[in-house]
Parts: sequence; structure tokens; C-alpha cells
Amino acid sequence: MMARRFQVTVDGHRYEVEVSELPDTAPALAEPALRAPAPAPAVWGAAHAREGLAAGPRQASAGTIAAPLPGVALEVRVAVGDSVAAGDVLVILEAMKMENEITAAAAGTVETVHVVPGASVAAGDPLVTLG
Repeated sequence: MMARRFQVTVDGHRYEVEVSELPDTAPALAEPALRAPAPAPAVWGAAHAREGLAAGPRQASAGTIAAPLPGVALEVRVAVGDSVAAGDVLVILEAMKMENEITAAAAGTVETVHVVPGASVAAGDPLVTLG
């Protein structure tokens, strides 16, 4: 049984892995449990609208606005104390090489800004809190 070495890139990070071939007599691996499909993202970027795709919900709700998917905060367009109107862009989030505008669903005042430009965020990470 010979091990082979490979280099793989995951989320921009390179890893070196070693893979061994299993003999034909090795027991089969159990099938992974099926998961329910993930819900549609809460925010659609401008690119989706330009492509004519069905527009899902385009605004995040008031309160703490979370990243709908992992990405990088390209721009933070608000600061603590700013008043925002419904539809105002709060953060530009780049995900999968697309820019997504994260907007306010209702008028409010920015209580907390949780990200800075260039910060990586995971899905569900808080971006901005409105009061």
C-alpha cells in the first residue's frame, strides 16, 4: 500500500495531504447522514438583479444584522450613531467573487459596527446592530 501526497487549497489556504489506498478487503465506510438543504440567503447582491434571477429577500431585518454567507467585508458604509433609512446599504460583503449589498430593512440608528473593511466573516457573524 503506497501513500501519495497531494497539495489542496481550501478557502485560500494550501494544505499538503497524504492519501493511502485502502485494500479491497477494507470495510466500506458508512454513508454520511443527509442534511436538509440550507435556507436561501437573506440578501441578494446586485449581480443577481443584473442577471435577471428571481430576487429573494433583499434586506436584512432590524436588530443585529448577520452575514448571510461567508465572505470579506469590502466596505462598511455606516458608523456608530448614524441614522439609517430602510434600504440603506450598511456593508458591502464579497462572497464567491460577487459583491452583496447588506441593507437595512427598517429605519434605525447604528448601535454597533462589528466588522472593519477587509475582515473575513462566516455565515451568521454579526455585521451591524441597529436600534
